[in-house]
Amino acid sequence: MVDMLHSRGMRQRIALGLAAAGIAAAAAAGCSPVPPDLDPAASRELQSLVLAVTSAAASGDPATGLRSLDELVDHVTRAAADGEVSFKRHQSIMKAVESVRADLRSAAAAQAASAKAAAEKAEAEKVAAEKVAAKAAAEKAATDKATANAAAQAAATGGAAVQNIPAPPVPATSPTAAPSSRTPPAGENAAEEHRAKGADKGKGRKEG
Repeated sequence: MVDMLHSRGMRQRIALGLAAAGIAAAAAAGCSPVPPDLDPAASRELQSLVLAVTSAAASGDPATGLRSLDELVDHVTRAAADGEVSFKRHQSIMKAVESVRADLRSAAAAQAASAKAAAEKAEAEKVAAEKVAAKAAAEKAATDKATANAAAQAAATGGAAVQNIPAPPVPATSPTAAPSSRTPPAGENAAEEHRAKGADKGKGRKEG
């Protein structure tokens, strides 16, 4: 498609050059003093305007070429009204102008079609890239969710296993009586001493 447009553009530039050359030839013919159907000053101005048209066409700028062509037409029309261009020469130049205008419009249409195709292609590529990015994001989100769910399930399973482990038995111990630290009252001590003395006396009598 690009090669076809490029070849078409080249053909259009050649056609534009030939048509513009027709204008130049029509203008340059007036430089001769016979017949005096084109003023020399008007001829030079026309040559300058023709150069502007051909330069725009050669640089692939048909819009500028059309504007320069309109200036050329205005100048030729004024020159004809002032008697600087004969009717016959005016008709010849205008015929060449219309040929150039048709080529410039064709070039502008091809350029617009190429720009539209490029814009549509860029938009299609953008949409495709956005779809790919959205799909990748969705897959990543799904993967992250699955990973999080697996981690949560593993944590819940591990906690339940820890809770089901029985506690080790506590060994039984016999109670040990703690020594009494209570101090008996004075009366109890005296009674104990009296009983002890009586027991000692009875024991002595038995031995005697």
